[in-house]
This record gives sequence, C-alpha cells and structure tokens, in this order.
Amino acid sequence: AAGGKLLVVPVDGSHWLSMREVLNGLRQKGHEVVVVAPEISLYIKPTKNFVMKMYPVPFTQEEMDHIF
Repeated sequence: AAGGKLLVVPVDGSHWLSMREVLNGLRQKGHEVVVVAPEISLYIKPTKNFVMKMYPVPFTQEEMDHIF
C-alpha cells in the first residue's frame, strides 16, 4: 500500500465485509485497489471504488444458494 497500489484476494464472508471498509478508505486517499475474486460469491460484488478481476468457478450462483 505504500506504493499507492494494492492487490487484494479476499475470502467471502465477514472478513470481506470488514476489509471493504478499509479498501474504501484507501481508495479515498488515492490508492489504486484491484480485487481478485471468484465470479460467484456471497458478498464480494463489483463497486465503483475499486477494480474487480473475476475468475471462473465450477459452480453456479443457484448451486451456492442451495448449499447455504
């Protein structure tokens, strides 16, 4: 983060919800934030505050919703 760029590979769930607030603060201070996340997740969704790079997973949103 000292260089102004931050790569984040979050875990879905409460860790992401807390981390998202920190990332928003860093973005407001001028840092470039890139988040690498699965295309299907519970809480990790694209926003205008950072760049999202999504990768494919071998299940659908419906399958994940059914499990939970």
